[in-house]
Amino acid sequence: MMLVLKRIGLLGLLLAWWLPVAQAQRILLCANVANDTTYENYGPNRAFYNHFYFGYAAVVGPSASTGAELEYGRSADIFVGLRNKWRLNQTLSLGADLRYDRLAYYLRQNDQKVLPTSAQHHTEYLALHQAQAHGFVRINYGRRGNAIGRYVDLLGWGGWVMGSTHFYEDRPGPNGARKQRISERGLSYVRRWPYGVGARAGIGRFALVGRYRLADTFTSSAQTRYPELPRWTLGLELSWL
Repeated sequence: MMLVLKRIGLLGLLLAWWLPVAQAQRILLCANVANDTTYENYGPNRAFYNHFYFGYAAVVGPSASTGAELEYGRSADIFVGLRNKWRLNQTLSLGADLRYDRLAYYLRQNDQKVLPTSAQHHTEYLALHQAQAHGFVRINYGRRGNAIGRYVDLLGWGGWVMGSTHFYEDRPGPNGARKQRISERGLSYVRRWPYGVGARAGIGRFALVGRYRLADTFTSSAQTRYPELPRWTLGLELSWL
């Protein structure tokens, strides 16, 4: 009899020790991943999406008059930025970009040259380093899943010229030097606030983009000396999706 009680007592002690532990093993959090609102709202074809992009756009079209002819191909716009997009419905979206933009005009050396002086050099260019903001309306078309798909953007843009450079190189340089490079910064004859309009047509990661600059390149006092530079750029854009 005593042996039975001892066994029951030992079993009771074991149960008393184990039951609180077992009761403590409760489910504290239960979530359905499919119902995660952040996941459902973010994506290439969802309510909100952002991504980085970069591109190259050539300067196209002539200058306003002789004296500021360009070397085409080398004269170009190189840029990198971050794009945000908000979908309104399956057809329309709104978006905004912030980007760094380097626009360089390589000057052709000839007897008619006046920008910024008539002196001729081996290589010469004007470079504008800009911070820009874009706003756009996107028209989506065609069937697609959670992907960018095919689209056309109508955009407006404005910027601030953070820095401006007039660079030229002479070969040979003075005093027996093989070459001489001169970089002049902070050009007083360049406008600080460019702006314009444009359009973009894309499929997935790739887009063809064209922009037209409405603002003049040069200040009012410099416009009597320098012909206006080409206003159009046309190029390609690649997105990191």
